[in-house]
Amino acid sequence: MIFDAAGEHVAIRRPTPADCDEFVALMQSSREFHLPWGDFPTTAERFHKYLRSRNGQTEDGFLLCHRQSNAILGIINLNCIVRGLFQSAYLGYDVGAPFSRQGYMTEGLKLVIGLAFSQMNLHRLEANIQPDNAASLAQVKRCGFRKEGFSPRYLQILGQWRDHERWAILADQ
Repeated sequence: MIFDAAGEHVAIRRPTPADCDEFVALMQSSREFHLPWGDFPTTAERFHKYLRSRNGQTEDGFLLCHRQSNAILGIINLNCIVRGLFQSAYLGYDVGAPFSRQGYMTEGLKLVIGLAFSQMNLHRLEANIQPDNAASLAQVKRCGFRKEGFSPRYLQILGQWRDHERWAILADQ
């Protein structure tokens, strides 16, 4: 298995069509765990649509994998990558229910953050999190993000416009 980056317990790599069944099964088994925070690909059609959206220029994505077993644990995305004067992206992430609260996502996010700043030459990453998602808020704090603001009805999640807190980290932090 070829990884883009590896830590002590996890590694990250770009998804491929061969990951469909394992990823979809993880998202299906984690559907209740993810509510009301998001709606992740739970069908092969949605997984392949997701893959097509990851062009490496304006969208990129990484599977979070267990380093020893190579099992898929979750996903970390860099969305709306803007180059030029901005050099920024939005960060999105999700861990499968069986792998939550074990430190895997923290380690994986640090790998993606490092790659985004060193190899992709981004300057800024922003994570937008619903205020009641305590686990996700704690996650970005552990990774060094700082709160920048509050946006009412910022993103439409599961058919509803939801408030979000804006958190960011800069390359020189």
